[in-house]
Amino acid sequence: MRIAIDGRGINWYKGSGLGTYAENLLKNLLNIDKRNYYQIYWSGLNYHQYQNENTNLVMCSKKYQRYFQENFFPENIKREEIDLYHIPQNGIGLNDDTKCKTIVTIHDLIPYIMPETVGRGYLLKFLKEMPYIIENCSGILTVSEYSKEDILRFFPINPDKIFVTPLAADSKYAPLDKTKCKEYIKEKYGVDKPFLLYIGGFSKRKNVHGLITAFAKIVPHLDEIYNLVIVGSYRDESQELVKLVSSLNMESYIKFTGFAPDEDMPIYYNACEGFIYPSTYEGFGLPPLEAMSCGTAVITSNTTSIPEVVKDNGLLINPFSDTELQNAMETLISNNSLRENLQEKSLKRAAEFSWEKTAMNTLNAYEKVYSMIEDSK
Repeated sequence: MRIAIDGRGINWYKGSGLGTYAENLLKNLLNIDKRNYYQIYWSGLNYHQYQNENTNLVMCSKKYQRYFQENFFPENIKREEIDLYHIPQNGIGLNDDTKCKTIVTIHDLIPYIMPETVGRGYLLKFLKEMPYIIENCSGILTVSEYSKEDILRFFPINPDKIFVTPLAADSKYAPLDKTKCKEYIKEKYGVDKPFLLYIGGFSKRKNVHGLITAFAKIVPHLDEIYNLVIVGSYRDESQELVKLVSSLNMESYIKFTGFAPDEDMPIYYNACEGFIYPSTYEGFGLPPLEAMSCGTAVITSNTTSIPEVVKDNGLLINPFSDTELQNAMETLISNNSLRENLQEKSLKRAAEFSWEKTAMNTLNAYEKVYSMIEDSK
């Protein structure tokens, strides 16, 4: 096959779920597949690792992205006789002039399900373009069975058009020396108490407000002082949460440590006593899997796609119940044997996921859609 992939999101969305997905998928596709040819549309630097004997990188200006999507890509696909074009960022950019089979990755339908949690510009673009994308693409990749069900709930299409390709944690998420990790977090971020950890953004659907109020209620009942550490950039959403902590007089117990570079994330996961992720909606939910890959006990939600990932290897709670979240945190803190058991189970479960498997599943989907081309001739 001659495959084209829109790789611009690797740099454009670096640090986000879209960027992480595109980067790890493409790297692993090129590692396992030496037979097919890959035409990669690229924007920015850091492209050398994608230059192989079976790849060709086409540089595209971000300033003129609309021209490239609407004019250059369709013409290039035709000229290069591309068989299959993959758009990883929810299919945004697909158009009528693309004269080959197309596959899009639709990570979730959050703009349909929780529109209040999405920026207005993206919401309008998503709602306008998604019906066309789903109707006109040849195949859809999505990251969980739950997301597949959501797509079918909103769009009555043939289920065989949708391929589930679960995500994975990056290889840097692995068990490390916990003592050294705790010292590092103490010296760099000033956290000198045992702590529970939250990482995952501040959208309302992440339910950080509920996490803060639940933790504040258990503080008086703990036998030792614990912190709740919340990692993430200070933006409008987080400022409201900082005010909440102040109103609860919890500044000594709930710490906002701000932005942390990627290399510090595995250290945080290894240094904490437990990772808490009470999100109300996820298409996949990568942070719990990252924590589990580090051998960390996890408390997370029993809703949407999350149970597919965690199964019974963490404490699953109703994210809308403050009582369940409080009880789970108190239990995890006070019960050492439970915590150790969950740490062991987390590692075993996380080992079932890998980006190589994601790439293999993706390649299988490519081949199935390509065989549809051959069968239709």
